[in-house]
Amino acid sequence: MDVKGVLGSISFDGEWITITKTPVGPRPAPVRIRAADVTGTRYKEGTRLMHGYVQFVLPGSVAAAEKGGVLAAGRPPYEDPHSLSVPRKSNDAAAKLVAAVEQARASR
Repeated sequence: MDVKGVLGSISFDGEWITITKTPVGPRPAPVRIRAADVTGTRYKEGTRLMHGYVQFVLPGSVAAAEKGGVLAAGRPPYEDPHSLSVPRKSNDAAAKLVAAVEQARASR
């Protein structure tokens, strides 16, 4: 299951979530998160005017807050390794991915 985001993508194989971001500056490595380790998910749908986001919360970490401003308002910063901005056209795929991760979390 794959979601095409803004400057990256998220894939989920039933056990592992992989967030791959398009490099801006130094090449970031993909972030792999085991679904069983996720303590919560945050999802905000994208609209015609604003991108949404998918964010995964892990134990011992605080979820990155939404940024303000004109260009990146309403979503976590690009530097947050556990989130990815999603365009409106990816809303359905993102919602399905979040539901699949939540189901994998519940069945552990």
